[in-house]
Amino acid sequence: MARRTSGLRFQPSGGEKAAQLPVGKKQRLSIERLSNDGRGIGFNAARTWFVEGALPGEQVEARVLAARRQIVEARCEQVLQASPARRAETCRHARQCGGCTLQHASAEDQLALKQAALADHLRRSGGLEPQDWAPALAGPEFGYRRRARLAVRWDERNARLEVGFRARSSQDIIALEQCPVLVRPLQNLLPDLLGVLHELQRPRVLGHIELFSGVGEALLVRHIGALAPADHQRLLAFAVQYRLQLWLQGDGEPQPVEDYGFLGYRLEPWALELAWRPGDFVQVNAVVNQAMVKQALDWLALLPGERVLDLFCGLGNFALPMARCTAQVVAVEGVEAMVARARENALRNALGNVHFFQADLSKPLADAPWAVGGFSAALLDPPREGALEVVRQVAALGVRRLVYVSCNPATLARDSAELIAQGYRLKRAGVLDMFPQTAHVEAMALFER
Repeated sequence: MARRTSGLRFQPSGGEKAAQLPVGKKQRLSIERLSNDGRGIGFNAARTWFVEGALPGEQVEARVLAARRQIVEARCEQVLQASPARRAETCRHARQCGGCTLQHASAEDQLALKQAALADHLRRSGGLEPQDWAPALAGPEFGYRRRARLAVRWDERNARLEVGFRARSSQDIIALEQCPVLVRPLQNLLPDLLGVLHELQRPRVLGHIELFSGVGEALLVRHIGALAPADHQRLLAFAVQYRLQLWLQGDGEPQPVEDYGFLGYRLEPWALELAWRPGDFVQVNAVVNQAMVKQALDWLALLPGERVLDLFCGLGNFALPMARCTAQVVAVEGVEAMVARARENALRNALGNVHFFQADLSKPLADAPWAVGGFSAALLDPPREGALEVVRQVAALGVRRLVYVSCNPATLARDSAELIAQGYRLKRAGVLDMFPQTAHVEAMALFER
């Protein structure tokens, strides 16, 4: 139900109600700066415009996507006067696909945007600033993504299968023929995979497609109905051709069509192999992930004999390398299936000094059996909602040094303020460029008590 408002409450000082902007309206704008999410900001008629695909200093024609009160969300339809910093997009789908939003900006400008976003979030949470800003961790601009999910939908009206990535600000699917951010093995198989999918007899039963590249490559086909026998054979033949592990997922968990053996990835500096299954969380950027683990260990400066806590541990991405460096690691994760695979990974790598536990990390931790005795250091790698309940408890666990790995600078800033209130200081912070060509910001922060 629409909310009624009094006559003058939302009127501008002139006394006239601002005209509503219709979706699709075009407007010429001068772009003054970038928002934290990489959109250009311009101003017109007392409204602030956030324009996808625009850079500071440019004159653009923007098309309205949505408007509410004084805020307009828009897309750059035409660059009338380009910034010297603008570069040509590598991918021809870049302006439509929702996967990459910053291909028109240089790698240096992308990193500067992410560093500024992190600093801004920290400042707005009580004026926080680290004693030392670490250089950004970065890897290749393209060819970095080792896991990807393709959206699949049957178009009844046009009797055709749509396969690709979601469009920006839409549920539409952008049909693609290439994706330069994928690692090379996945780029190589993509055209033939698309061909196979379009040849299937019962494409209506497809849900989504997932690709993974690590020690080997895997293809997961999610289906919402029974695959036709001929389609099953066609997918299997494609998997054999490209030496892929073929996994299928109907109502239950993903299952391999045969016993392929090991599927996972390596952390070479620590001589580790981590098993992975479709559906498990994994960092998509192998190069930056390895650099991130090394930096976390360097910042924690673990000593032999120390007892270390790893919360939100997943498959053991940090816990297993830490176990190479110190006496005992206690690793905790909320998802039981991930805990089971993490334990298997410890056995696979003959590490007896790391112990994995399942626990609800929104509940008190101090009384848990694994917490008895406390810890000298800890690492947190929470999901986007952060770890507020956890950081409220780390001081009670005796933690002196804490590394916080974040995929959301807003919740990192919020949780940092809580840690400062507990008597920690923000020693160091820096950006992890896990997703080049996007405005997504990942970061690492070191706290000392």
